[in-house]
Amino acid sequence: MTAWLVSDLHLPPKPSPLREGFLRWLATAAQDARQVILLGDIFEAWVGDDLGIETYAEEVAALRRLSAAGIDLRFMVGNRDFLLGNGFCAATGARPLPDPCIVTLGGRPTLLSHGDQWCRDDAGYQRYRRVVHHAGVQRLFLRLPRALRQRIADRLRRQSRAVTATKPVTITDVSPQAIIEAFGHAGVDRIIHGHTHRPAVHHLTVDGRACERQVLPDWTPARMEGLRIAADGQHLGPSGGAQGRVRHHNAARSRCRALFASEGQWIQNSFLPVSERGRCS
Repeated sequence: MTAWLVSDLHLPPKPSPLREGFLRWLATAAQDARQVILLGDIFEAWVGDDLGIETYAEEVAALRRLSAAGIDLRFMVGNRDFLLGNGFCAATGARPLPDPCIVTLGGRPTLLSHGDQWCRDDAGYQRYRRVVHHAGVQRLFLRLPRALRQRIADRLRRQSRAVTATKPVTITDVSPQAIIEAFGHAGVDRIIHGHTHRPAVHHLTVDGRACERQVLPDWTPARMEGLRIAADGQHLGPSGGAQGRVRHHNAARSRCRALFASEGQWIQNSFLPVSERGRCS
């Protein structure tokens, strides 16, 4: 079964080349798949289904057309869009995946994750993550007026960019020990995740097993790529952006990108990060 995976598009609320590229990808490349998996941070911010479905109406409609065509549409929340809930599921036909989870891709059991939970060395971000994933905090946040929710999200993003820019690159990447533990616990030999904006394929040995960790690329106007996996192999492919050619994925093309959109800012006293992420059945 052919599957496409994408993550870290960070689609902004206003019209942009990224949004145009995503719509093109959904109408073209994604159509050859039996399964499409969105691995988090598809949207720059999602402060509730009531506002998000309205803001991203074109994308929601395109996702609905994809699922209505019989394509198995799955999603995992990221650190930017962790409030995707039941309304999103109903509007798009997408079904949620727990983070992490094992999915068979190209005949190979694979551990999927957004990836932020493995950035253990970033203690401030992990504190933030525990708070915003708390169901009670989420419930309170979703009761706030829409305009206030949006202002809080905008403020957090500004704070996050400022704080992340001061952090050493090493602590904003995944922890090697966390990855070893994930391989050992899951018993698989391949992990695919996003979040770090450092696309690469890493090869390592865990408990005598040859393992592979694949990091999906984030999207920019010049590079909009998804990972296509089928029985005959896998490759990065164009997803509607300026680069209209398929580029095979290998470890040598690892490109460290200095900055990424971790929501690593610890919550200020004035912030109520909250959300009831409704889970779809």
